[in-house]
Amino acid sequence: MNQTPDVLRYAAFTSTPDGGNPAGVVLDATRLDDARMQAIAADVGYAETVFVTEVSVDGDSRRNRVRYFSPIAEVPFCGHATIALAVALSGRDGAGTFVFETLVGPVVIETAGHGSAVTSSFTSVEPRVAEFPDDVLTTLLGLLGMGRGELHPAYPPMVAFAGNWHPILVFAERKAFDSFVFDPDTMRTLMDAQDWAGTVTTLYEMGPGEFDSRNLFPVGTITEDPATGSAAAAFGGYLRLLSLVEPPSRVVVRQGSHVGRPSVLTVDMPPSGGIIVHGEAVEIA
Repeated sequence: MNQTPDVLRYAAFTSTPDGGNPAGVVLDATRLDDARMQAIAADVGYAETVFVTEVSVDGDSRRNRVRYFSPIAEVPFCGHATIALAVALSGRDGAGTFVFETLVGPVVIETAGHGSAVTSSFTSVEPRVAEFPDDVLTTLLGLLGMGRGELHPAYPPMVAFAGNWHPILVFAERKAFDSFVFDPDTMRTLMDAQDWAGTVTTLYEMGPGEFDSRNLFPVGTITEDPATGSAAAAFGGYLRLLSLVEPPSRVVVRQGSHVGRPSVLTVDMPPSGGIIVHGEAVEIA
């Protein structure tokens, strides 16, 4: 019989509990089966809850096997829950380097600081990009009530990967970015059909090296994600692979203002290897 574990609650990519993206954190899920983890994630109701399913992998106390569940399904990787878990583990075990064994491969996390002032960063798996199927792009834009003319000509629509596949749409005008609406059920149907386990990532360039982002993620009562680490990593990979930045380079992604939970994600793009996403996390009382 599976015991009910302690579920910690953290807000990631913010320094205040009412900002950023909330994540459930279960530090010991070694006795939980898939159905129990799914039920806990549904009960918590956040975009994702992260579970440590194996501690001290290969005898390394700072290496853990982890899994991520949304309220409706397991997801391969979740950036904000990774940041939240790393900060929680730093509070228990001390800051430094952790490695999370995930469904998409090992992810290295660095933490620094102490007490309530811990910052964390993860290095994604190797990023990839893929062409946007023409009919799928047309369908997606139609669901947003937008046409191709609203997209920024310097940022071609693509599908990008750094742990999850994310369609990337960059809008040319602030008004279009701020004003689009969508039906969550229809969007979810499209996302499931395309196997987009992450978010639909939309952005607007606020200035050099700074973007505002809305990430569509219809699950349960959620329609938009307030902070999406995997999307920020995918966008960093997109920028580097399309030579839209000259690495090493950094961009700041602001997210969550449209849903009342502002967040800040800092994205570093080295010349090669994974994309590095930095952020804070704070426990929710």
